[in-house]
Amino acid sequence: MAEHLASIFGTEKDRVNCPFYFKIGACRHGDRCSRLHNRPTTSPTLLLSNMYQRPDMITPGVDAQGQPIDPSKIQEHFEDFYEDIFEELSKFGEIESLNVCDNLADHMIGNVYAQFKEEDQAAAALNALQGRFYSGRPIIADFSPVTDFREATCRQYEENSCNRGGYCNFMHVKMIGRELRRKLYGTRHGRFWGTRSRSRSASPPYHKREKERERERDHDRRDHRSGGRRSGGDRHGGRYENDRRRHGGSPRRSRSPVREGSEERRARIEQWNREREQKGQ
Repeated sequence: MAEHLASIFGTEKDRVNCPFYFKIGACRHGDRCSRLHNRPTTSPTLLLSNMYQRPDMITPGVDAQGQPIDPSKIQEHFEDFYEDIFEELSKFGEIESLNVCDNLADHMIGNVYAQFKEEDQAAAALNALQGRFYSGRPIIADFSPVTDFREATCRQYEENSCNRGGYCNFMHVKMIGRELRRKLYGTRHGRFWGTRSRSRSASPPYHKREKERERERDHDRRDHRSGGRRSGGDRHGGRYENDRRRHGGSPRRSRSPVREGSEERRARIEQWNREREQKGQ
């Protein structure tokens, strides 16, 4: 029984744990999700929620005044932001990948995922980011369960064939230019999200991953058809702020609390995780 539960952990067949939160570190249903969001107490990956404020937040390709924006200006704005974040986080350790979501749904828009080489580096960065601001907005940072970005990203988006657009529930990772990638990463990264996965468990074959993704998309379309676009927002100014007293204290952390369960359930989940890691070693 324990072996079966461990094998379905974080998949659509798992009726207890949310597969989207497990794979993507974010769930569109937030506190209303019927499944558990098991937040890691440590991870090599940090999630900086809704941090990137694109200049066309209200309508893609159009500024707040309704004027069209040159795509090259949007890309320049993004790469300035990307380099700014990369240089700041690099102070705490080697960054294996830095991914920024191009999705439009509230739970994913502007999300920044920073994966460090070591967990203690991510912990140091998380501690340093507490109470800080970027471009006048509080930085909301937390550990993320995502360690395999191949499982989190939308393969159809990479192939320019995703029919859900910005409201897809898998990551649409915004690309940086080759020159900037070479400047920041050197020759370390063959693809934009980095090298091979750090996940201890082996990734399932491609056709199995695609079938599972399709089941999750079908489930989400069937049960939850609502979505929203985030409106407004400041453009980034490329600067961090350390004033914890601004706005009356440390920023509120808008995140879903861990859903309470029995001691037995928590112990069981921990046991599943340990067994799963042992099998992957």
